[in-house]
Parts: sequence; structure tokens; C-alpha cells
Amino acid sequence: MPHKKNEMIRVSIKENEDINRALKRFKKKFEKAQVIKDYRSNAFYTKKSVMLREEKLRASYVQKLKSKEL
Repeated sequence: MPHKKNEMIRVSIKENEDINRALKRFKKKFEKAQVIKDYRSNAFYTKKSVMLREEKLRASYVQKLKSKEL
């Protein structure tokens, strides 16, 4: 898993802009950056074999869903 460069999320508030609008933009950027997901996944060490197994299970599940759609 490649390391991401830790950057702060910045939201510049434009002139005469509502603070709620800027907060909404911040929340959207925060979710898109997947900060919480990365934090939770790094909370505990998972072995590489376990990660590979989960990837294979996820891939087979997605493949099964796609085959049902056709």
C-alpha cells in the first residue's frame, strides 16, 4: 500500500460567502481525502496475507455482482 503525502485540507473562504457553504466544501474534501478511513485502517497492523485474502474476497464479490447484472 503506497504512502500518501500528509497534506492539510484547506478551504479558502471567498468574499461574502456563507460560513455554512465553506463548511460544506470542507466536509466534502475531508470525505474525499478518506482521512478517517486511513486512520482506522492504520490503527492496527494487518498481515499482508490477510490483506490479500480480503482483496480477493472483495474482487470475487464485485465480479459476482457484475455477472448478475448482465
